[in-house]
Amino acid sequence: MNAALVVLDGWGLGDDSERDAVAAAETPNFDRLAESGAAGRLEVAGRRVGLPDGQMGNSEVGHLNIGAGRVVYQEYTRISDSIADGSFRENDAINAAFDTARDNDGRVHFVGLVSDGGVHSDHEHLHALIELAADRDVEAVTHAITDGRDTSPTGGREYLETLEDVVAENGTGDVATVSGRYYAMDRDQNWDRTKRAYDAIVDREAEFAAASALEAVEQSYEREVTDEFVAPTAIEGAPALEDGDAVVWFNFRSDRARQLTRMLADIRSDDWADRVETNPPAVEVVMMTQYDETFDLPIAYPPNQPENVLGEVLSEAGKTQLRIAESEKYAHVTYFLNGGREVEFDGEIRKIVESPDVPTYDLQPEMSAPEVTDAAIDVIRSDDPDVLVLNYANPDMVGHTGDYEAAIEAVEAVDEQLGRLVETLEDAGAHVLITADHGNADEMGTEDEPHTAHTYNDVPIVYLAPGTREGIAEPRGDGTAGCDVTGGGRSVRDGGTLADVAPTLLELIGVDRPPEMTGDPLLE
Repeated sequence: MNAALVVLDGWGLGDDSERDAVAAAETPNFDRLAESGAAGRLEVAGRRVGLPDGQMGNSEVGHLNIGAGRVVYQEYTRISDSIADGSFRENDAINAAFDTARDNDGRVHFVGLVSDGGVHSDHEHLHALIELAADRDVEAVTHAITDGRDTSPTGGREYLETLEDVVAENGTGDVATVSGRYYAMDRDQNWDRTKRAYDAIVDREAEFAAASALEAVEQSYEREVTDEFVAPTAIEGAPALEDGDAVVWFNFRSDRARQLTRMLADIRSDDWADRVETNPPAVEVVMMTQYDETFDLPIAYPPNQPENVLGEVLSEAGKTQLRIAESEKYAHVTYFLNGGREVEFDGEIRKIVESPDVPTYDLQPEMSAPEVTDAAIDVIRSDDPDVLVLNYANPDMVGHTGDYEAAIEAVEAVDEQLGRLVETLEDAGAHVLITADHGNADEMGTEDEPHTAHTYNDVPIVYLAPGTREGIAEPRGDGTAGCDVTGGGRSVRDGGTLADVAPTLLELIGVDRPPEMTGDPLLE
């Protein structure tokens, strides 16, 4: 085996505060590897990963930059810049949707996450849509999805207050439904959750009703249910989605918009068509960005897909590559790592382990990390792939719950599996790179105000050279990996970013990086 890239999703380098779950966790394996290998830090936020200044990184952006080997300027940045320079108002797909609604005496329905979290959406993009609808004299309604995961658990109150002001100022865009992202933005094929959001939008069938969007979340808070989990709620007097209407999504991230888009656009697939019954009206659905290559729908901002990404370069060099993650991070080690393309390159082996079927991952902090490790070890020993890319989801997914103790357990679970994996990789003679795509569990807020979003913190980068273990065959009694590895005399330079990871891996295995990869190797 040539090399392995291990992504510890959500494992940031915080300030060792009282609520830094990464620092508080017992991580003997990671600590020993970082101490004996070549270790450093990577910057993973803002313009360093193609996001607006001051914007925290996320899993999609992180894996795009890792795979591309260059800074990939995100759709978020493209949309915001177009609003600032006025070209947003001339967008063909958006204006065509407005024309459809007006020509049919219908409405345009805006659907998306109403927050400034910047991971899946930015509510300023919704505000720009409402202003444009008013200028075009098109009746608009909004189906608001509340966040509470990449933002404060009760930040929805403020975002909806701001939205109501924008609606009042423009005379259109009233909220018709409110749904927590747990329902409207599921990505793990929990179709019953998606169906509840769909029912509220299409048929106005919902467990709860409220006089306003603000009242909807206030009622939810009274039930001790925060933004992420707000049950789909119909706003009294608002219209349903009808034949001749148009739908414009304003989420710019793809993975959590796919399931509801399938239902609204009646794009059927075997994994859900037989499980839930839907009969949407005949509407035009516009995606803000490309949510799926197979969706034959208008796209407001088509992808600028990077060429010659890591998987493509490895394939052309005749290398086999194993991509493995649990299902919550399936898209990240495949679609996003491949530059936002559904393509599976020659020699690419995919192993996806199902994530646990639990309401929230604080209930099972180890998630499927043991099974991911088992599957990786089995394939390494049986097929001996040239390159491994593996994602451990726990620090991110459990960090999003805001449960500090569970986040500590999640980090410790990953550390245990990391020890097992590194032993196998050393036996296989592989170069090993360990890093993260962004932080999360490194800042958990307070007990009264838990922090459920990503962080701005740097992430670790650790390099372990092959053939440097000291031959300890059994795990140590302290639970650490049964091997002592080093960085082979190398050190990690300062100022690195995720764009430098792929060039580093290619250099280690003797594959020339293409000119499109403008990142630089990290090792000196």
